[in-house]
Amino acid sequence: MRRWLPVPLLSAALFALWLVLNPPLSAPAVLVAVIVAVLVPVAAAPLRPVRARVRRPLVLARLILHVAIDILVSNAQVARGLLRRSPPSGAFVTIPLELSDASGLAALAIITTGVPGTVWVELARDRRFVRLHVYELDDADAFIRHYKERYEAPLREIFE
Repeated sequence: MRRWLPVPLLSAALFALWLVLNPPLSAPAVLVAVIVAVLVPVAAAPLRPVRARVRRPLVLARLILHVAIDILVSNAQVARGLLRRSPPSGAFVTIPLELSDASGLAALAIITTGVPGTVWVELARDRRFVRLHVYELDDADAFIRHYKERYEAPLREIFE
């Protein structure tokens, strides 16, 4: 069973998404949805990193809450900056990383690009530094401290 459905939740999501995006519901649409739901995860399985193991689920829950709050606050800040019509004080910042787990780094990249005002630009080959562009940057050192405490530290607890 695991051979044909290596990621059952992904297969279920692909199946449902195919049917939602391709109305009307019909036998051929369901057949194609089944084929997509089975073949895409099987074809993509070699691309997946080693299966992540979440070590601290409560830290994960707290991190999700922090990210959700940060997304709302950052949306308001970016909107305010755009309405102000003055040029943002954006800049690139290089952040030293202690996080080395591939799943943790992937989560950090998703968080970074999910929070408006920050864009993940580059990860050093040795994975010891990440370069970000920050839309509104007043104090680089304060931003680095905030980023490491708010996102990297919990991810280290969760994945390492």
